[in-house]
Amino acid sequence: MQKRQLGNSGLEVSALGLGCMGLSFGYGPAANKEDAIQLIRTAVELGVTFFDTAEAYGPYENEELLGEALAPFRNQVVIATKFGFKEGKTALGMDSRPENIRAVAEAALKRLKTDVIDLLYQHRVDPNVPIEDVAGTVKELIAEGKVKHFGLSEAGVETIRKAHRVHPVAALQSEYSLWWREPENELLPTLHELGIGFVPFSPLGKGFLTGAINADTNFDPTDFRNVVPRFSEENRKANQQLVDLLAEIAKQKAATPAQIALAWLLAQKTWIAPIPGTTKLHRLKENLGAANIELSTADISEIDTAFSAIPVQGDRYPSHLQQRVGK
Repeated sequence: MQKRQLGNSGLEVSALGLGCMGLSFGYGPAANKEDAIQLIRTAVELGVTFFDTAEAYGPYENEELLGEALAPFRNQVVIATKFGFKEGKTALGMDSRPENIRAVAEAALKRLKTDVIDLLYQHRVDPNVPIEDVAGTVKELIAEGKVKHFGLSEAGVETIRKAHRVHPVAALQSEYSLWWREPENELLPTLHELGIGFVPFSPLGKGFLTGAINADTNFDPTDFRNVVPRFSEENRKANQQLVDLLAEIAKQKAATPAQIALAWLLAQKTWIAPIPGTTKLHRLKENLGAANIELSTADISEIDTAFSAIPVQGDRYPSHLQQRVGK
């Protein structure tokens, strides 16, 4: 697996990381613990060095899972986690008060079985706490040796600039894929200017771009996608054109739709490191195969032209969650 630098931070990660949320939270019942540990350790064996979690995934279960799974490889991997919700529960709203950031960091160190957090993100921008106070608190944790790098998730460009002035932001994590390209408008140019890396989550459109989901798919009652407008039955049916197009392109390249979607992302910038998630070993291996696919400038142009002709139907978040992003 090739390595990439996240901007000017000096933080080196595998070109593809592993988003671990779905192993514990968000997409139906949690994975069997032994299976999840095997998947994470297989990822390490296949060259993945970048693992993403958060206190809110569970809450706490996902950090504990990673702590156990990655303990034998701790000095070989980069672990990113997040603070920013009351009691680690997204339903309770944001909490990025300095005292909470410190408490979450101390608890995360124990759950992750480590003495330092490689990358600590603010999970969502808290409208009640100045970003300068947030950045200042993480800066103190870095000075104390408890954290190595500071990150933001789903933040807007004004917040990124304010935070970066207090302490360099190593990475921004936000959604980015062939069916959510809004970051290209303002975010990517700002990150390039400031030397900040970009970590796209949901690079496979929450599974939709793999081709494994269609209008007839029934999600588990606890699956987050049940409330996502883009995943309504009607919109899945309309968006099927995108998946069919991706499948055609993939066939030409002797690859899978997921691999083309990930290869396209990797080709956008050298400082982008996507974090696809999965609970299945065969999907993990399939996803990582994307790192070996090289798309030419002509390939990228063909994909962009084809996709631009098909408008995506449905918002990526329900309205109450959309209010938490881009601030």
